[in-house]
Amino acid sequence: MEEIEGVNCCSESESRSSSVTRPPNPNPPSYRQCKLVRHASLKMNTKLSDVSAEPEHVTEDCQSDFFPMLRSGACTDIGFRSNMEDAYVCVDNFMEDYGLKNHIDGPSAFYGVFDGHGGKHAADFACLHLPKFIVDDKDFPRDIERIVASAFLQADNAFAEACSLDAALASGTTALATLVIGRLLVVANAGDCRAVLCRRGKAIEMSRDHKPGCNKEKKRIEASGGYVYDGYLNGQLNVARALGDWHMEGMKSKDGGPLTAEPELMTTKLTAEDEFLIIGCDGIWDVFRSQNAVDFARRRLQEHNDPAMCSKDLVDEALKRKSGDNLAAVVVCFQQQPPPNLVAPRSRVQRSFSAEGLKELQSFLDSLGN
Repeated sequence: MEEIEGVNCCSESESRSSSVTRPPNPNPPSYRQCKLVRHASLKMNTKLSDVSAEPEHVTEDCQSDFFPMLRSGACTDIGFRSNMEDAYVCVDNFMEDYGLKNHIDGPSAFYGVFDGHGGKHAADFACLHLPKFIVDDKDFPRDIERIVASAFLQADNAFAEACSLDAALASGTTALATLVIGRLLVVANAGDCRAVLCRRGKAIEMSRDHKPGCNKEKKRIEASGGYVYDGYLNGQLNVARALGDWHMEGMKSKDGGPLTAEPELMTTKLTAEDEFLIIGCDGIWDVFRSQNAVDFARRRLQEHNDPAMCSKDLVDEALKRKSGDNLAAVVVCFQQQPPPNLVAPRSRVQRSFSAEGLKELQSFLDSLGN
């Protein structure tokens, strides 16, 4: 497997220490067993059902002269688990770091978090290869939603190929990928990682947690021949979408199955009111509500204006709140300045008495004097 320069693709060792970084780190992990092999079958199995055809949009009018000025940082911690299976990737200069000429106005960036289960190989594989499938598409950066959704499925099939060559790699991972292309923010999610945008202090959820018990996911699972038992997909997995898990019987096949790697997408045009984005694995969201995380991160950024320190603040606070999972958080700032103080304007309420009301009040006061 070739190493990709300029990518911070981290999956921590099994030590108890935490890690906080500013991207990029030119030394991602390398696994000789995980060979990236493209076959014609990958294109055949890259079918986009409802996600790319009708992606969910979160849009607002934006100023034509605004472009985000990106700064990012990330932190991971093994938490109270015995093994570390989370991974992340941060690339602030996506096209440049992957050897492409940037012909777009504004920045291009890629950020992702991957929460592995049953081992860390799937998370590391997706972390390393998902960005490459995106930039290798001949239409990139045009038709970005189709390209990102296709890349998820290609990465899933490529990992199946790797597992067929080495059964020791068998594992799965949730995946959340975020791209910033000019003013466009694109979030693709498969699993229960989450992306939350801070827009002038308000939390905007840019992804939906894919739990088996959710009505939409449950209907899709049952239509695909699966079932939900006690909140678990086929009684085995507590997420409804993931990459990998090809070794789990009844979950996934080349013809489909109740477990899918197909992501849901949300997009928005960034505006001058957009301050930062938090993306994290479910260990963060087990102890933070979306607005709570935004409020917490906003205060920290007002203090030190450092996304790397802010990501560590989030991880440390999750540990204090007794999160029982591995922890991974990425914070992406869209402005150079810290978030401004928000002062709610005082509403002016005009109070007036009618002549009749004044007369009644006077009569009341006169009666008190008698």
